[in-house]
Amino acid sequence: MIAAVGRARPAVEVADVIREHGKEFTAKYGALMTVAQRKALRDLAACRTAALGGHVEQCLDCGRERIAYNSCRNRHCPKCQALARARWLDRQAQHLLPVEYHHVVLTLPAVLGDLARANPVVIYDLLMRIAAATLREVAANPKRLGASVGVLMVLHTWGQNLHHHPHVHCVVTGGGLSCDATGKVDASPRWRACRPGFFLPVRVLSRVFRGKFLAGLATAFDQSKLHLPGTWQRLAEPGCRVAWWQTLYAHDWVVYSKRPFGGPAQVLKYLARYTHRVAISNARLIDLRDGRVTFRYKDYTDGRREKTMTLDAHEFLRRFVQHVLPKSFVKIRHYGLLANCRRQARLAECRRWLLVANLAATLPGVETAPLTPAEPPCCPHCGGTRLVYRALLPAEPTPTVVRPDSS
Repeated sequence: MIAAVGRARPAVEVADVIREHGKEFTAKYGALMTVAQRKALRDLAACRTAALGGHVEQCLDCGRERIAYNSCRNRHCPKCQALARARWLDRQAQHLLPVEYHHVVLTLPAVLGDLARANPVVIYDLLMRIAAATLREVAANPKRLGASVGVLMVLHTWGQNLHHHPHVHCVVTGGGLSCDATGKVDASPRWRACRPGFFLPVRVLSRVFRGKFLAGLATAFDQSKLHLPGTWQRLAEPGCRVAWWQTLYAHDWVVYSKRPFGGPAQVLKYLARYTHRVAISNARLIDLRDGRVTFRYKDYTDGRREKTMTLDAHEFLRRFVQHVLPKSFVKIRHYGLLANCRRQARLAECRRWLLVANLAATLPGVETAPLTPAEPPCCPHCGGTRLVYRALLPAEPTPTVVRPDSS
């Protein structure tokens, strides 16, 4: 007997929408889509199907066989993130410190949305670099903390309803190594901790973030790095940017500091949810019928109440592909104490001081997050572990339902 391997399949998947409506969607919007967006649609449609090949798993004890098709491994696929997330978390666990961690979210104003969609590499990179520079500069200020902190940052470009909503989630150490006002760590640094439950003043972060981002954006304009679509072309002239610039300075930008994490265990739990998330998971999809997709979402303007939304399949796919990042764009970054450069030396210095300052964290009974090894595969029918595999070649021809129109 041959059975398909895997967990119970959701009633509706993003891949189902692509397979049913991807061809018409590509014919309509293909000229406006990037190479990465078209590739994402092809990969997701073929994921865990005969198109990518796979293997047959046979149990030598009971003779039962199971077919397992290969994954597409696209980072925007809702089904292909579990293994990448587990491996990444295993590496990050080595960098955690026994301190309080803080969660800060910095968001771009909605008025910059069209500009970001037209220039994702420039704007998203600027957002992440400026957000990190803001946190580090304010933390280094002797009047605030006077320390170099560690920052782990993740870019998200979506809201719950799949609208464009670029923002970064930052996990920041609740303290750091003593430094001067420029952020340079002292020759003989000491650990400086934040006040319990408090990181940095949000209003100060908001204004510094706004000023730094607009300065970086002005430089991008001056260096002609930005593509200006439609009505944005008027901003090519410096004189036309004055009034627009004033509207951006007129409002505080959204910087939200959430409740701090209790320690490393809570940080790992958070990272497991946020770092490898895609625009929408298959679990949120409810129905695909008559060319319309229904899914669940949280309405944060209405007390986080869970609601449902129904969209035309083409509109659903249009919203989904706008969150496909450009090829090779790094959406998870480390700054400060966690930056790759000198990270091991800086963390060793931190642990040297924290061994005294946080001795209680090493005592028995403190909550930890042990990483348990994966159990060896076994036959779901008889429980046997004597499994053998034989390869399945990709089916021919490869499905072409979402290939771009070459006409």
